[in-house]
Amino acid sequence: MVAQPYQLYVERTDRTKNMSRFYAMSIEPNLFGEACLTRRWGRIGSKGQTMIHHFEREQDAVMLFLHLTRQKRNRGYRTLSSGNR
Repeated sequence: MVAQPYQLYVERTDRTKNMSRFYAMSIEPNLFGEACLTRRWGRIGSKGQTMIHHFEREQDAVMLFLHLTRQKRNRGYRTLSSGNR
């Protein structure tokens, strides 16, 4: 069972390169009690793509969540303030 909610939504935009991307992740339990890391990404305004990772231990899901969060921040993805949405 997932002890606490993990959610992330970040965007990366660059008008000079016509870049407008989003990346979203969350950790939630499935019907069998396993932790699932759901990842969505694509162009802002589109449905994008989805990938789901299943883990027996929540710790493994959290480790991947944190690793991917660091990776996206290093590539220039940023969280939007509530005024920019």
